[in-house]
Amino acid sequence: MLKKMPEKGSDWTDLKGEMIERGSGDAKWREGKTAVYVFNAGEDVAQVQKEAYTMYMSENGLGPLAFPSLKQMEDEVVGMGLALLNGNDQSTGTITSGGTDSITMAVKAARDFAFANKTIADQPNIVAPWSVHPAFDKAAKMMSLEVRRIPVADNLLADVNAMSEAIDGSTIMLVGSAPSFPYGLIDPIEELGALAKQKDVWLHVDACVGGYIAPFVRMNGVDIPPFDFEVDSVKSISADLHKYGYCAKGASTVFFRDEELYQYMIFDCDNWPGGRMITPTLAGTRPGGAISAAWAVMNYLGVEGYCSKHKQVTDARQAVETGVKQLGFDVLGSPQLGIIAFSHRHVNVFAIYKQMYKKGWFTSLTTEPKALHLMLSPIHKEVTSTYLDDLKASIEIVRAGNSDSVKEARYS
Repeated sequence: MLKKMPEKGSDWTDLKGEMIERGSGDAKWREGKTAVYVFNAGEDVAQVQKEAYTMYMSENGLGPLAFPSLKQMEDEVVGMGLALLNGNDQSTGTITSGGTDSITMAVKAARDFAFANKTIADQPNIVAPWSVHPAFDKAAKMMSLEVRRIPVADNLLADVNAMSEAIDGSTIMLVGSAPSFPYGLIDPIEELGALAKQKDVWLHVDACVGGYIAPFVRMNGVDIPPFDFEVDSVKSISADLHKYGYCAKGASTVFFRDEELYQYMIFDCDNWPGGRMITPTLAGTRPGGAISAAWAVMNYLGVEGYCSKHKQVTDARQAVETGVKQLGFDVLGSPQLGIIAFSHRHVNVFAIYKQMYKKGWFTSLTTEPKALHLMLSPIHKEVTSTYLDDLKASIEIVRAGNSDSVKEARYS
């Protein structure tokens, strides 16, 4: 049934009250009961986000000549991101609307680079581990590309040898994740880099999750393997500001090793009556608030602030890891950042998830292997014990009420 616009407008006080009421049934992320979609770094960061966003809410990043302030802020955000990811003076990038936008533009650049520098005889293809984000499939559908998803190795990381066998003369991009979303594990980017160099293929690192946490976790003393422009055959990187950068949605970044590669991303059109239009992202209009909020949060937190926030994240992950092992779970791989996934050999994790949902927890799942999945924020350090207590209670409910749980959870 269509909802018609009211003939007369309503008072804002009434509308605000209705909006608050509508949100009463949403996931309780402010209480730390959501471990996906929202990245809660505290009320102080949220306040910076909101005030900085509204200051430039009406401005449009599409017009840098009209709004040089936004251009300056974007350049500085890009510069800070590149410095974290081992870029150099030739490296460049742009702010996009999100990870899918960043990935799409990187794919577009790799495709156009291949068309300009190679002879592509068959349908162009992307070779990626099975764990890679579906945004690559979405981009491929837009551009009539093939995605070759290669099964991961037993350690759930990209199988470099198998990916090597899948590369051919029509491969335009090789992909690794840092980390993958399902498992929270960093693919062997150095090995993929050697493969990309050997095969002369564009290597993209999807660091949408890890780009703004891994460098700080490394600063905190964790041995994070090379995953960014430190690997000299990495051509592009996607990294989301609105994830572990704790910036307002939607804001991501896509980076290129040098200006020449970056130019393959740009859309440039003057064949219409409105004059020349040049855009660096999939979107035309670019909300000024997303740019200004990113600039404000990054300067508000600084290196020290990010290190502190991410220490809370990794402390929470370690506490969860210890706790779930005591409850009989097996942690998938050796996570180092903010994502952790864990399976159970004797209890159906989907049934456990259902019980946790009833207790107000909104988290994620992986399907192979079947596992519970958490993407943690600083706030979760405060509620780890509550989560583990509820998890223990949920396991007991499933054990008591579902005699088929063991059978259903067995993996083939």
